[in-house]
Amino acid sequence: MKYNNWTKAELQTYILLLCANADSEETEEEIHVIKSKTDSNIFEKIYQEFKKDNENERFEKIDENIHHLEYSNQELTQFRKEMHEVFFTDKKLMLMEKNLDRIMDNILY
Repeated sequence: MKYNNWTKAELQTYILLLCANADSEETEEEIHVIKSKTDSNIFEKIYQEFKKDNENERFEKIDENIHHLEYSNQELTQFRKEMHEVFFTDKKLMLMEKNLDRIMDNILY
């Protein structure tokens, strides 16, 4: 798969949607947190794409784009904080979220 020339904001939105979907459903609260971190046009565009992709496509897109965009350590640290904000929207970290967190740690670093 070829990376799709996302901006950092688009990739961030996609990854946060993946975090919200770790337990196979995005809650209203999780969507609200994600929308607060991005432009509404970017959110709608990326959310439509996210819904069409299967799990393998999602990870491939993230992996290819994260390496193409060349994040700094500071940006990655901030990114991880935002991911955890989505995970902890319901005040607990579920097993599937923990697993996704480990997978994303390997992809990001």
